[in-house]
Amino acid sequence: MRTQDEERFREFVEGRRTALLRTAYLLCGDRGDAEDLTQATLIKVYAAWDRVARAQNPDGYVRRVLVNTHRSRTRGRRVVQFLTDRLPDPVGPDSTATLAGRSVLMAALARLPTAQRTVVVLRYWEDRSDVEVAHILGKPVGTVRSRAARGLARLREDPNMADLMAAGPARVPRRTEARS
Repeated sequence: MRTQDEERFREFVEGRRTALLRTAYLLCGDRGDAEDLTQATLIKVYAAWDRVARAQNPDGYVRRVLVNTHRSRTRGRRVVQFLTDRLPDPVGPDSTATLAGRSVLMAALARLPTAQRTVVVLRYWEDRSDVEVAHILGKPVGTVRSRAARGLARLREDPNMADLMAAGPARVPRRTEARS
């Protein structure tokens, strides 16, 4: 790789590593696994940097690599992972109620099937449109919408989420929002 390309790659990573790590954490549910997933993704992106740099949407390209890498890592693994109530290193001051709510939400996300969790994370946590998520996953928009609807329905049905949803404005989007 040329020095100029390496510098562009370095700038890209510096600007987006935190967001990629956050998404990886939401997909994996474990900080260590998220760091490994992010690193594996960046290695693949580095190897294909000339294609990534030429892509119309480099962020989308990298997100797709991240999701596909996660999917391939979990494909053979059928062990269900449960999140603990303990969060990774705290980022800053946070109230107990917020921590408890986040813990409940993370545990509920961990109980979703991988495909539904991936769509819910990309669609609602990252606030991406159905079209963007469909492009990242390489799936039809209808598939994204149905997985989002099913994932949200499972989150709403989760008995542990009832207190969180009753605590304030709906933190889990309603079905009508899934179609926007």
